Amino acid sequence: MRRLPIQDPVTRAGGYARTVAFLSVVVTVIAVVMVRGQRAEPGPALAVLGSGILLAVLAIAFAGFAFLRGWREGARGIGAAILGVFIATLVLAYPAYAALKGLRLPVITDVSTDLDQPPAFSRSRAAFAARDGRYPPDPGSEAREAQRAAYSQIAPLTLDVDPDEAFELARRAAVNRKWQIVEAVRPGGRIGNGRIEAVAHSRVLNLPADITVRVRPRADGARIDVRSATRLGTRDLGDNADRIRAYLDEVANLAIALK
Repeated sequence: MRRLPIQDPVTRAGGYARTVAFLSVVVTVIAVVMVRGQRAEPGPALAVLGSGILLAVLAIAFAGFAFLRGWREGARGIGAAILGVFIATLVLAYPAYAALKGLRLPVITDVSTDLDQPPAFSRSRAAFAARDGRYPPDPGSEAREAQRAAYSQIAPLTLDVDPDEAFELARRAAVNRKWQIVEAVRPGGRIGNGRIEAVAHSRVLNLPADITVRVRPRADGARIDVRSATRLGTRDLGDNADRIRAYLDEVANLAIALK
């Protein structure tokens, strides 16, 4: 004899999955707003973001239990579980993409176009203030070799223009990329190299990265080197290399426009 619908067992896990998934969305949105709006310290805000991701995983776990009861006992509540999985998947989509991307990229947070003599970050008071009192440490030979293997195309840009003109192109490119320029020292003086110190932010989470640009005079023009270092985490997920490529492309396009 077929049971009436009211007699069918109901799995509460489906409702839990839906509720926890909605909660993960709320927590994740709050965390992203906090990070992007710089209304809180990045570390605690990222911890909140991690909580949102864990809640999404928990929602999928509840949904899995609901599916199991539905299959074994014909329990109702599968619709709520499906909705919970859908919402949780939206929350987990970008973190999953970033994790997969990170698996094939080196564990580095500092990328430079010059691996033998990387541009040094400024030690001025203004630069330290812009970096929240931080001085990016030297990543060491192992990390530099990892960069060499992963990003062989990251290289200096040489221009057949005089150093002052190359410096101006480098400065304009930084402005076009919406970097916060902290210092801009023209070529000349005792050392001879020009320098641009700046802070950039990642596109998704608006996390800060410290950048230094070196403009070195040459007999036939000028050479531009760039170094970019993220402040948080042990992996940059390719952000520094992408940032350097985009910046040097911008400089090259500005130089072409002059001709």
